[in-house]
Amino acid sequence: MVRVVVVDDHEIVRKGIVSYLRTEEDIEIVGEASSGNNGASIILETKPDVVLMDLIMENGTGIEATEKVMKELPSCKIIILTSYYDNEQVIPAIEAGAFSYILKTSSAREIAAAIKKAAAGENVIEPKVAGQMMTNFRRGPKKAHEELTERELEVLLCIGDGLTNQEISDNLYIGIKTVKTHVSNILSKLDVHDRTQAAVYVHKNALSKEEN
Repeated sequence: MVRVVVVDDHEIVRKGIVSYLRTEEDIEIVGEASSGNNGASIILETKPDVVLMDLIMENGTGIEATEKVMKELPSCKIIILTSYYDNEQVIPAIEAGAFSYILKTSSAREIAAAIKKAAAGENVIEPKVAGQMMTNFRRGPKKAHEELTERELEVLLCIGDGLTNQEISDNLYIGIKTVKTHVSNILSKLDVHDRTQAAVYVHKNALSKEEN
């Protein structure tokens, strides 16, 4: 008997999945939740074999819940069940410890099959998701500056040119407080300690306005 928890904030979707899975003789529903935070609590309390986890939810995302569960219950197999298959969702979910990744376009029978495979140690990756993962693998890991917003990149380039906060403010027509906030975010995202190191980063990676 495979013990399962279903976490999804769309009640109709969740109830529909739960209703179908209860018709499977070798699957037992031991809990359900409508948010990541509540889901993590129920999972840690019931210790299921497999979890069906939605990604985008209020009060804790599926990725946050997955990270928490994996730290405290690494034997649990978490299947991401979502509508999203872009790299911004796929890669963080896999890094968080998701065992399988399937889409909500899957049939109830396919979802049940994925649960049974997960319980047996066999993961299932939706073909569209696998394609995204391969694309990401070929491109290699993101560089730190690729995590910057468009405005943060503009500020970083100004730092690389040796401009002061006031000069950046004047050049980009933004307030000095806003500049300071951007600089702080940039240092954090690049994992550097000061403006000098940020400027070195610009030149080391040959960043230019064409990047923006």
